[in-house]
Amino acid sequence: MNEKSNRCWLLINRPISEPSEDDFEIRENPIPDLGKNQFLVKIIYLSVDPYMRGRMRDGASYAPPAALDEVMVGGAVGQIIKSNNDSYSEGKIVQGNFGWQEYAVSDGVGVNVVDTSLAPISTSLGVLGMPGLTAYFGLLEVGRPVLGETIVISAAAGAVGSVVGQIAKIKGCNVVGIAGGSEKCRYLEEELGFDYTIDYKSQLNISNALDSTCPKGIDIYFDNVGGAILDEVLNHINLGARIPICGMISEYNLSEPQLVPRPTRALLVNRARMQGLLVWDWVERRQEGIEQMARWIKEGKLHYKEDILEGIDKAPEAFLKLFKGQNFGKQIIKVGDLQ
Repeated sequence: MNEKSNRCWLLINRPISEPSEDDFEIRENPIPDLGKNQFLVKIIYLSVDPYMRGRMRDGASYAPPAALDEVMVGGAVGQIIKSNNDSYSEGKIVQGNFGWQEYAVSDGVGVNVVDTSLAPISTSLGVLGMPGLTAYFGLLEVGRPVLGETIVISAAAGAVGSVVGQIAKIKGCNVVGIAGGSEKCRYLEEELGFDYTIDYKSQLNISNALDSTCPKGIDIYFDNVGGAILDEVLNHINLGARIPICGMISEYNLSEPQLVPRPTRALLVNRARMQGLLVWDWVERRQEGIEQMARWIKEGKLHYKEDILEGIDKAPEAFLKLFKGQNFGKQIIKVGDLQ
């Protein structure tokens, strides 16, 4: 291991529509000496997530844009191998926004120590990390499921959607997942216990599929994709429906907004609530969510799937898979090994 060299991916271009590998450049940089209260993290797993597409834009949002010619933003989990910080000793496993690189220097701001007794450390980027916590609080605090209600989830085989569906089943809901491909739909029904699935790649009429799988209407729609599927779901919502807006991956690469029907009539007539959510809204309750989901995992009530590519070289490839629906489960990159 050469701890004087650090391969990292830099953002070098802001795409107007669909991103490509040409928007990134890999460079080899030296690792700086540690300053006071700093520590060096060897990255073990790196996460890629749809929200990163928004960070590639130069515009106002809930977080500042990723800077050009700087390390691409992203969550990662790794092991501290050198430390000048008494609170973060060598050998500890930590998770933070370390970016697309092999090594990261931190002073501990925004860094969480990972409890390795709960589950494999990769889960700190998935089911016990940002996606899982988004699902947990997004469903329970915004969706507020009630026994016997019907919930529809888009991108249901993804890192967020798959957890939403399983928690909804734990809460006694009828769960319908929308996913791309027969393999993903089969996984949702046979392994995760979803009641029904809709394969949007083969189903020509989503409205008819919703009529069939949701004969009593939709009480909760957990939206991960936006676009045409959201438009169809709004025609099937019940009185008092709740619509947590988690993501809009079908719209992230549009160069111009689509001309579509406004949702306000459906919301008005059904006195429905559509609410955006960010996991940071419940940051003070982070440990509560992790501990509850870890219990469900140990009880066999909550399952997870990871899609792992090997090597820092694969970061752009892994990221672009998200926009083609090619990932199956939480998309992560294995960058290194524990010492």
